[in-house]
Amino acid sequence: MEDKIKSVIARYYELENLMADPEVISDSDALKEIAREHRNLGPIVTEGKKLLDVYGQIKDDLEILNGSDEELKSIAQSELKELQDSRDEMEESLKVMLLPKDPNDDRNTIIEIRAGTGGEEAGLFVADLFRMYERFAERNNWSKEAISANETGIGGFKEITFSLKGEGCYGLMKFEGGVHRVQRIPKTETGGRVHTSAATVAVLPEAEDVDIEVLDQDLKIDTYRASGAGGQHVNKTESAIRITHIPTGLVVTCQDEKSQHKNKSAALKVLRSRLLAAEQERQAEERAEERKTMVSTGDRSAKIRTYNFPQGRITDHRISYTTYRLDENLDGDLFELIEQLQLAEQQTLLESA
Repeated sequence: MEDKIKSVIARYYELENLMADPEVISDSDALKEIAREHRNLGPIVTEGKKLLDVYGQIKDDLEILNGSDEELKSIAQSELKELQDSRDEMEESLKVMLLPKDPNDDRNTIIEIRAGTGGEEAGLFVADLFRMYERFAERNNWSKEAISANETGIGGFKEITFSLKGEGCYGLMKFEGGVHRVQRIPKTETGGRVHTSAATVAVLPEAEDVDIEVLDQDLKIDTYRASGAGGQHVNKTESAIRITHIPTGLVVTCQDEKSQHKNKSAALKVLRSRLLAAEQERQAEERAEERKTMVSTGDRSAKIRTYNFPQGRITDHRISYTTYRLDENLDGDLFELIEQLQLAEQQTLLESA
């Protein structure tokens, strides 16, 4: 552990010097990456220095115990146990901090929510999930940008796609990918019976141009008039965009903006992100024998969570965790739930290591 801490500290100061290098300063992309790594290492360096200090104190006490001064030996003996306990606790904490970080965690993210089984009630549940993530974004000071939406007419959505931008965005939202199930009495149900409906959430790390190369000849681009709310301009001009990626058959639509150019840009952003996610999923499957599946990288078709309204509870099936804070969670207070998922993922990584 001591050698690892020293190597991290050395890297931290190496990055600090690089950020002052005129050649790096002139390359904004390189500077951004170096500054991000430097920022991520900061907390590790702070805690690592404290642990190195404890190592030093333990070493001094052990040397005193090998000496002949009985009074000093008594003092050293009394503080050694406390120092060793502190060392063990700090080492465990640093082991978690030193776990390999998902390189996508700092990316922005694109969220796609689609209604599953349950008819109109499933569409209303999509709207509930969308509002939950909107409120969570507000609590994190992230910005939200609508990309496309297909409304049901009674306040729900058949599907909705939007992006979230902010620090650590994908790192928190990645735990939301999968099938969400709701159990409640639908507004459309007169008999008062509890129904079960579902919605699928896809969480994509936002791809940059350098991540995925999309060739013009691989795209089929169609324009059409947007439907639904939006005013005369949206509905009377062919501003909506549909892009088909011919090699994979992926289809992306965007009609939220009045400008055809903006809709095309947004649709290409979603397409790149879907292609990046598909490639990362393929790589993850190839590594499946080497690395245990973590809670955030499971099958998108798997049921991950149940929202039970009669009991006021949410159960996350990946970690068998139940909370009775349904209203607070739906209002965007997802911090405790996501923290439990993060802890489970860290434990899996520690066991694998």
